[in-house]
This record gives sequence, C-alpha cells and structure tokens, in this order.
Amino acid sequence: MISVFPQLRNNPTAAWVAMFVVAAALLALPYLAGMLGNAWVRALAFMLLYIMLALGLNIVVGFAGLLDLGYIAFYAVGAYTYALLASPHLAQNFAWIAQAFPDGLHNSIWFVIPLSAGIAALFGILLGAPVLKLRGDYLAIVTLGFGEIVRIFLNNLNSPLNITNGPQGITLIDPVTIAGVNFARTQNFFGLEVPSVYLYYYLFLVLTLITIVICIRLQNSRLGRAWMAIREDEIAAKAMGINVRNVKLLAFALGATFGGVAGAMFSAFQGFVSPESFVLNESIIVLAMVVLGGLGHIPGVILGAALLALFPELLRHTVTPVQMALFGEVIVEAEVLRMMLYGLALVLVMLYRPKGLWPAPEHGVNPVVQKHSRLAA
Repeated sequence: MISVFPQLRNNPTAAWVAMFVVAAALLALPYLAGMLGNAWVRALAFMLLYIMLALGLNIVVGFAGLLDLGYIAFYAVGAYTYALLASPHLAQNFAWIAQAFPDGLHNSIWFVIPLSAGIAALFGILLGAPVLKLRGDYLAIVTLGFGEIVRIFLNNLNSPLNITNGPQGITLIDPVTIAGVNFARTQNFFGLEVPSVYLYYYLFLVLTLITIVICIRLQNSRLGRAWMAIREDEIAAKAMGINVRNVKLLAFALGATFGGVAGAMFSAFQGFVSPESFVLNESIIVLAMVVLGGLGHIPGVILGAALLALFPELLRHTVTPVQMALFGEVIVEAEVLRMMLYGLALVLVMLYRPKGLWPAPEHGVNPVVQKHSRLAA
C-alpha cells in the first residue's frame, strides 16, 4: 500500500484505510452511474480500457522517452487475436479448421489473453528493433507508419485468404466466460443482479489495477530507472553501462503487452472488431491522455485518461440538448466540438502546465521529504 499511496509512507494504517475507501468507491461506481443509464457504465468500462492503454504507452513515452504514434497497432493486434481465436470466422473460411473444430474456435480466455499479450509484445519488438537509433520526429514518423501499416493490412487481409474479413470486420466474437459465468448475460449473486456491462466493468477494473501495480513496480525497479536514465540522456546512460538496445526493446515490448490485453478485452466487450476502430486518431488520443495527465507520472496518466475518455460521453449528453433548448437546432455537432476542445485543452496545457495536469515530481526529489522540508521552513 505504501507504493500506491507514497504520501502515507509514515502511516500504514491510513494507507490501508485509503485503499478500502477507494475500493468501495470503485465497486459502487457502476451502480451510481447506472442511475443515469447503462450508457454511463459502458463509458466507465471504456475509460478503464483507455487507462490500460495510456499506462502502456506511458512506459514507452513517459518512462523511456520514445515518441510512439503507432501504439494503437498493438491494441488492434490484441483485438484481432481474440476475435480470430474466439469466433467461428476461421472455421467458416478454412476447411481444415472446420474439420478440426466443427463448431468454430472458442478458446478459453485464460489461453487467449496471454497469447494476445505475447503476440502484441512480439509486434512491439518488431517495431522497436529497426528504430533503436531514431529519435524525435524521425521516430514519430516511423511509428506512425507502423500503425498505419497494421491497419491497412487488417483492412486488406480478406483476399486471397480471408483472414480478417477486411473492412467488414469479424462478428460473433465470444464474450468472456470465467468459471462458468457468462459476461454477456445478467448474473445473480446472492440475490443481487449484476448486468452484463457491470460484469465487464469489474473485470476491466481488476485488469487495470493489475496494470497499475505492475507499472508502479516497474517504475521503482532497476529497469524503470534505466528507462528514465535513457530518457534524460541516452549517451550518459550508455556510458554508465546501461544496455540501451535491450532496455529500449523491453520498453516497446512491455508497453505493447498492455495494449494487447486491452485490445482482447475490447474485442470480447464489443463482440465485433473492424479496422475502423484502430485509426491514427486513436493513437493520438491515447498520446494526448499521457501528455495531458503528466508524462511519466502514473496518477497523472490515469487522470488524463479518465478525463479524455469520459469527456465525449459528457458532451454527447449535454451539447445537443442545450443547443436544442437555446436555438431550436444543433449548430455545432458534439464530435466537432470535442475536437475543438481537445485542441484548446492541449494548447492551454502546453502554455500553463507544460508538464501536465498532474506532473511527476522532479527527478531525484522525494515529494514527501520536500513537503516536510517546506513545512519545517
């Protein structure tokens, strides 16, 4: 608990109390949001997926300082891995698979999720290996191209062999099933009805918490400090004996792993995937979450992801009704206004909060010690 609440380092009891309060709030959150409709619970579930994506990208951009504009490609790899291994698509298009699996491929989540993470990590290494010597704008251009190449491949792998079904996407994807509990149906636990979208929210919450704990442990590890050394000064890090090549590859691979898991969960949650879900704009949005929250600062990244994930839903429920009430017609569409406000928010953050809304403490400075020093002064 101390690593999760560093401000309570000297009070373990308060750290445990804070943990239980936060846990109770997160458990009750879907029921509170559900009072406004299941659309808000669905938005919360997607918010958790975006937090996973942002934390994965934060490893690459925030910890290691490697600008990645193609991160959404790993999200796509995870989504399509789950879709292909948990749907009848391959059995319908390949006779030998149909003979071996007459009912189609319906693999267990315990097999598909690790495989999705592993394949995404492999793609992360494939991206990282050729770009180890690139920096700045050149690295951004290459990673952007990588993301677009993956999307175009997914869009065109329907001929001559129909692997991804092209722009039509893959349907009839199996929902998550754990211990006989089908997440596509409302379940009853001790007299309490838990709708499908609530079940997915709790599953994504568990995965997000695991991701947060792993990121915290990585940040405080020897590997995390090596990433930060490379971010600050790659030449000095290499002079101090850090294997820059391997450390960079690990950053790409570990960041991609979280993207792959998030993609697999997206596929199961939606029951449908298509290349349109993995356009460049999605990579930019995830990067904006990391920059807006605070590069390299896990609480800041979570804050940025939560704000930008819930913001479109808030606009969708307010902009149109307000304009209809005031003008009798919709003058500015919610999507147009969303992009305008995104741009304005980023400009304001760069002007007034260049390190993000919740920036990381200065390198080598313990925020708890710094606070006590100010109080003593």
